[in-house]
Amino acid sequence: MSTINLKEILIQNGFLENSFCFYGENIAKVKNKIEKKERGKLILVTSTSPTKYGEGKTTLAISLSDALNKLGYKSVVALREPSLGPVFGVKGGACGGGCAKVVPEEEINLHFTGDIHAVTTANNLLSAIIDNHIFHGNELNIDPSKIKHERCLDLNDRSLRSLTINNELVHFTISTASEIMAILCLAKNEEDLKVRLGNILVGYTFEGEEVFAKELHCVNALFLLLKNAIKPNLVKTLENNLALVHGGPFANIAHGTNSIVSTKYGLQNFQYTVVEAGFGSDMGALKFYDIVVRNNNDLLPDAVILNTTIQSLKYNGNGSLESGIENLKYHILNLQNYTENLVVVLNKHECDLNDEIFYVKKFVEQYNVLFCISTGYLEGSNGSLDMAKKVIEITPKKPKEISYTYKNEEDLKEKIEKFCQKSYGAKKVIFTVDTLENLKLLGKSRFKNLPICVAKTQYSITDNANLLGFPKDFTMTVKNIKLFSGAGFITIFCGNILTMPGLSKDANYLKM
Repeated sequence: MSTINLKEILIQNGFLENSFCFYGENIAKVKNKIEKKERGKLILVTSTSPTKYGEGKTTLAISLSDALNKLGYKSVVALREPSLGPVFGVKGGACGGGCAKVVPEEEINLHFTGDIHAVTTANNLLSAIIDNHIFHGNELNIDPSKIKHERCLDLNDRSLRSLTINNELVHFTISTASEIMAILCLAKNEEDLKVRLGNILVGYTFEGEEVFAKELHCVNALFLLLKNAIKPNLVKTLENNLALVHGGPFANIAHGTNSIVSTKYGLQNFQYTVVEAGFGSDMGALKFYDIVVRNNNDLLPDAVILNTTIQSLKYNGNGSLESGIENLKYHILNLQNYTENLVVVLNKHECDLNDEIFYVKKFVEQYNVLFCISTGYLEGSNGSLDMAKKVIEITPKKPKEISYTYKNEEDLKEKIEKFCQKSYGAKKVIFTVDTLENLKLLGKSRFKNLPICVAKTQYSITDNANLLGFPKDFTMTVKNIKLFSGAGFITIFCGNILTMPGLSKDANYLKM
């Protein structure tokens, strides 16, 4: 296929060149504000429980959008920006693979348009402002031992998990799991971004009162660092179709999907917008519905694609497809709580046997769910035409009304228990002593009625990475809880989840 630069593609799609700020030939930022137009269809791509091999969810999303374009529909894929942590660590980049990629791959995977650097700087500026306020008299009476805002860095660096600054124990988080990254992705516009930045919980006074960032008179300074970062990024696919790549919250810690502004830009300018939510449906997809859609009814997906592979199902069954397919069962049942417009897609590998594919197909069909095969990695859009046709078939059907697991105004402890039991199937939820004390503190907060965001391992529907498949009668342990009042959710930390990963022995930087 011939190469066309981004400017030409935008003009071919009816966009004005002066609506964008270009970073070379194939990267641009949207300059103009979103105008209200007829809303297109929103397709959410999620997956069964991931494995170390990768299931190709991003590749699937890109090939689906390319296939919709090939069928004559105006479609855009909206993805997250890659974090430098996984790029140099284990997972690698986030631009898709094979014949289904967004490009220019190297620039996107590295510094791109500087959005994540802006998030890191804004986040750490706030930390510096907090320290400066305390140093110069502490007018707000902030207790240094009760500061809740953490510094961040967009690299895997285990030495930053715990260290001492100003005689206080502090913890860094990776930038893509920081509250400011979540704020950037959940803000509806620049005005909303400012409000959310002001609502960041800085910490507590010696009397136990909450202190917020706006009380430090720093919102304008933080916003200036983020004024360009909130503008969606546009790139292209290998097949010369448009792609939005904006925002990068982790799904095992944060809410795990691209920015609201980029999704809405897609919906108001394209017939189809394909978004992906990180890791399995127990992570990104649940958070998409529970956090994104709960506060933005216009972002209710018109259809959901559940991606899986024979390899991942066998892995979840310790080598047995018959056992591992129970993992697929969990994800089907989980998503049917939120949508009737569901398509299970087998992301086919060359080594997959016909008998295995037929077995998965028959299994899926007993749940009255559509099934198809994609070979997008090897064939690009041509390998995902069947998936695109099924999406076109089901999207006219109105999405079902969601009955959420809990109501925001319910008691926080009860919300957590209800969510873990109904969404994951936990038999029991245990809270550590420190977490119970924190629950009491948060119970007094004016932000206590926010939805919850579960931080846990992505490799299991439980909080134990070793419990594969579809575990039953397990216990979940809540070890920490944090109020992210600017982002608009309360995060509960379950099991041994780390907010600052480390580099592995065979990390990707060795191959560069």
